[in-house]
Amino acid sequence: MAATRFWTSTFFFLLFVALTSVLQVAFANSEGDALYTLRRSLTDPDNVLQSWDPTLVNPCTWFHITCNQDNRVTRVDLGNSNLSGHLVPELGRLEHLQYLELYKNNIHGTIPDELGNLKSLISLDLYNNNITGRIPISLGKLKSLVFLRLNDNRLNGPIPRELTGITSLKVVDVSNNDLCGTIPTSGPFEHIPLNNFENNPRMEGPELLGLASYDTNCT
Repeated sequence: MAATRFWTSTFFFLLFVALTSVLQVAFANSEGDALYTLRRSLTDPDNVLQSWDPTLVNPCTWFHITCNQDNRVTRVDLGNSNLSGHLVPELGRLEHLQYLELYKNNIHGTIPDELGNLKSLISLDLYNNNITGRIPISLGKLKSLVFLRLNDNRLNGPIPRELTGITSLKVVDVSNNDLCGTIPTSGPFEHIPLNNFENNPRMEGPELLGLASYDTNCT
């Protein structure tokens, strides 16, 4: 009887280990697929993405990618890499991503709504690109976000008030865009310097709560 219990316990332990390995590979493959989709959307004249080989088991050996101990992607570091192209919705699959660094490139197009799925994100740095469109309201779901730097792009529309609910937010810079409306003053925005909103010709001053619509001058 003791031997039977031993072999039963061993079987279930080995089954657990096998299933865990399969799940880790599946997650890694999904994240690798998402990152490879990004690679295909970018022009890379300096070959900084040359190591991004989709045939590998996971992307943790790729340059500019950092993973945790479970082989889940936590950082994408591609700042100042002479890349052009656009962002892809598949980035929203990187559930454990903490740092998305794509600043000082020539990225155009819009910010995908799916970036709002990155619940672990601490830093979103897309500054000094040519990104257009609006700041997605879905970014208000990023409750771990500390740094949001979108300055020096061509973004338009108002600053989403959903961002005021991110209590962890310490740095917001949206200067040098084409944003409109008023500057939020509640939540974390109470302590953001006004020069982080400058050079948006259609943006008015700080909002007066209850006295004016936040999206004035946006039509």
